[in-house]
Amino acid sequence: MPRNAEATRGRILDAAERLFAKRGFEGVTVRQIMSQAGADVALAYYHFKSKRDLFDAVLLRRAQTLNSLRLAALEGLEKRDSDDPPSIEEIIEAFTQPLLEVLDSDPEEWRDYMALVAQVNNSPEWGGALMTRFFDPLVKRFLDALRVALPGCREEDLFWSYHFLSGALTLTFAETGRLDNLSGGLCKSSDMAAASARMPQFVAAGFRAVCQHSEPSD
Repeated sequence: MPRNAEATRGRILDAAERLFAKRGFEGVTVRQIMSQAGADVALAYYHFKSKRDLFDAVLLRRAQTLNSLRLAALEGLEKRDSDDPPSIEEIIEAFTQPLLEVLDSDPEEWRDYMALVAQVNNSPEWGGALMTRFFDPLVKRFLDALRVALPGCREEDLFWSYHFLSGALTLTFAETGRLDNLSGGLCKSSDMAAASARMPQFVAAGFRAVCQHSEPSD
């Protein structure tokens, strides 16, 4: 792709990410996206077949980066000696920390994307299909690691525990400000470093509590 065409495509993706995060898929027109990108509407259909194709491209662009970071963290744990297996906390940290770390280190770059992921994950219309497509292969790798760390955990307990983890993570991405209000300003929903420091311990305790009475799966 020529350099100027690649730059235009990047501007379109940036504008679409920003507007989709704020207004949702149905609340944004292609014309509004292209206006914010400073490009002709026809270029939207040169680079993307449809508005839905553009939406998918927005999700895929950063999902690849995040999945690579998390996979590298997990593989680092799995390379350790067999007499030092990764703990549940370490597996959860490998799953959550890369996401919260990029958001903490560069919120202007990542906030809109993470808000969009939170929106999609909580949507009956989009969540099942899009989260499955972009994130489930990586999630399954982490579930395999958790099966080893939680021998005997029933499959349904493992999946419910992951479901609760996913909800906690995407609510954190949403930065709704409710935490700020409840705590009277003591805690900030934008404080990703604080979330990252606490989430693995909290989530690991939940996995243990749910799975400890599980019967071995057939």
